[in-house]
Amino acid sequence: MAEWFAIDTQADGSYSYDTSLVWERGYDVYLAKVGDAPAGFALVGSADEWLGRVGAQDVHEFFVIRAYRRSGVGQRMATLLWNERPGEWLVRVLELNAPAVLFWRAAISSYSRGSYAEEGRLIKGRSWRFFTFVSKA
Repeated sequence: MAEWFAIDTQADGSYSYDTSLVWERGYDVYLAKVGDAPAGFALVGSADEWLGRVGAQDVHEFFVIRAYRRSGVGQRMATLLWNERPGEWLVRVLELNAPAVLFWRAAISSYSRGSYAEEGRLIKGRSWRFFTFVSKA
């Protein structure tokens, strides 16, 4: 996401990320592993801010380490989230992140058997793709 958002790096090239909002807003954190190695993570919270419906869930952050992309790890992690937490879901994707838009469209379409809604929204001057569907796990 550093390509599209102003994210400063540390002197050693690493990124810093203020995690205080994650804990203040009560997001749930999921870690994906392949064997003993971390492969990615997801943050899940309320979608009420975006959809105006209490109980809807938002994939706030979702990341798969480059070495594990296109291996099925992302699809499996998303499926586990949706199966574990039945109900209405929102996935928001920055339009400029074309690979992510394609991934989410395919993952959600497959999971929901084509029963999902997709819309574009302009938020703070940026184009976003919103996917909504219901998980019935």
